[in-house]
Amino acid sequence: MIQNVVFMGTPDFAVGTLQALIRSRYQVKAVFCQPDKPKGRGKSLAMPPVKEKAMEAGIAVYQPEKIREERWLAKVEELKPDVIVVVAFGQILPERVLKAAKYGCVNVHASLLPKYRGAAPIQWAVIDGEKVSGVTTMRMDAGLDTGDMILRREVPLDAEETGGSLFDKLSAVGAELLIETLDAISEGRAVYHPQPKESPTPYASMLTKKQGEISWEQPAEKIECLIRGLNPWPSAYTYYRGKMLKIWKAEALPDNPGEKGMPGEAARVTKHSLEIQTGDGFLSIKELQPEGKKRMGIDEFLRGYPVENGEVFGRVKE
Repeated sequence: MIQNVVFMGTPDFAVGTLQALIRSRYQVKAVFCQPDKPKGRGKSLAMPPVKEKAMEAGIAVYQPEKIREERWLAKVEELKPDVIVVVAFGQILPERVLKAAKYGCVNVHASLLPKYRGAAPIQWAVIDGEKVSGVTTMRMDAGLDTGDMILRREVPLDAEETGGSLFDKLSAVGAELLIETLDAISEGRAVYHPQPKESPTPYASMLTKKQGEISWEQPAEKIECLIRGLNPWPSAYTYYRGKMLKIWKAEALPDNPGEKGMPGEAARVTKHSLEIQTGDGFLSIKELQPEGKKRMGIDEFLRGYPVENGEVFGRVKE
């Protein structure tokens, strides 16, 4: 029977699950999250989203820089949780934490395991052009997202799905699935499914800003998926007249016979449209953001930046 829960999570994605736990029949004894971090121009310390929600609910919050330090291991054991719920905590849990609760550590992972093990499964699913994603709950082991699966729920991706929109969907689904999982464990009807050793997809590594630079030699469909997957962070970008240009929304179009130009070339420009040649097909730009400016639609951009046919987008090669 589960009564006492310790929650470990840090970012926005984990907030919905914490809220669901607070509303449930389970008692959240404590929350562990990452330390406050400097944010904004003033670099003032900002609380993680999970901390804010926990404090609103009057729940004790602990913020270890390293959960594997003895004092934090002792604190987790002192709390005597029936289960530890982990949602994007941001640190690898040592064996003592994995064994500190009667029912172990239950993780909410934003992919259909064994696909997309790793830190950024949501964005990579969009970048790779997946048609279906989802959420998996699992009993954690010492590996990276390799524990026994408990429940899974599929979520179809829309044609214009972005990393941000899928984030919101999976966060809501994950919150529901976690409560269903705890109910199944508490009532003795949970079934644990071992994962295969190998994942059918590459490790979903943490994203960097550098990964957002568009390679115009890639097919238009692949670039369009990259743009959606990196929206809202870290965003896809190129260069125009030597300055960075973020691309927020675009549409992949097929090549026309006899029109093949150089990748990155403004191949078809009108007062209301900009189509850039890629390695395979054209990319019709819909929404973008010049360096130091606000986001804007293509009409507004072309009024201020009259692109000429044949101009080339991308980093100037020295």
